[in-house]
Amino acid sequence: MIHNKRIAVVLPAYNAAKTLERTYREIPLDVVDEVILVDDASHDETVDLARRLGITTFVHTRNLGYGANQKTCYRQALLRGADIVIMLHPDYQYSPRLITAMASMLGVGLYDLVLGSRILGVGALAGGMPLYKYLANRLLTFIENLALGLKLSEYHTGYRAFRREVLTRLPLGENSNDFVFDNEILAQAALFGYRIGELSCPAHYFPEASSINFRRSVVYGLGVLWTCLRTLLHRWQIARFPLFSETGRRILEGDPASATSPDHLPQ
Repeated sequence: MIHNKRIAVVLPAYNAAKTLERTYREIPLDVVDEVILVDDASHDETVDLARRLGITTFVHTRNLGYGANQKTCYRQALLRGADIVIMLHPDYQYSPRLITAMASMLGVGLYDLVLGSRILGVGALAGGMPLYKYLANRLLTFIENLALGLKLSEYHTGYRAFRREVLTRLPLGENSNDFVFDNEILAQAALFGYRIGELSCPAHYFPEASSINFRRSVVYGLGVLWTCLRTLLHRWQIARFPLFSETGRRILEGDPASATSPDHLPQ
């Protein structure tokens, strides 16, 4: 706990057996109350390894997508009483040692949502990010900042911390089950008026670290632009989208993508 807040770290996993233990060993368990892994129908030994490590594990019996994986992660963390939820990719691309700092930024009430930025500090290129991904990141971030009226260094990190209220209030059930979920939740947080903070997080790119290919990156980029357009149309009251509505589906209200579709197998 930090400031009497229960801390849960969630690991959205897919074929993460090669990096999971290394990631888990660096999670500060003196601060974190529970580690939860959701496996999205991996083909490797991710689930068996997670269980051997003593991680609370849930399994999708079929692959539902990265966004659906996060929905299950957040839903299970909330159901288990988490006050602060930190999403960390189990591919060891991001340092688990920053969990304490991220949780503290939320625990003292400074922010509602904190991002571990690969751009701040030393920078993603120094960590091995491919140049085309870096340039796309910078371009999309520039467009997103214009659309949302923010000044974030990046929107595409896989290292995020949330206060419970953010995850219970945002209509996450309306979000994509694919990678653009990451972008949609930040657009929602901005439109709902939540305070978003950042801290510098060195990133490491290596063969075992998960990364989407060029084609999926293009699809993701187009999805980001579509999110920006919907954000502007909603803000200017030209069109309305459930994604940004107070009445949209929430993940604790029976969202089928995160709650009833997969078979959850707790261990």
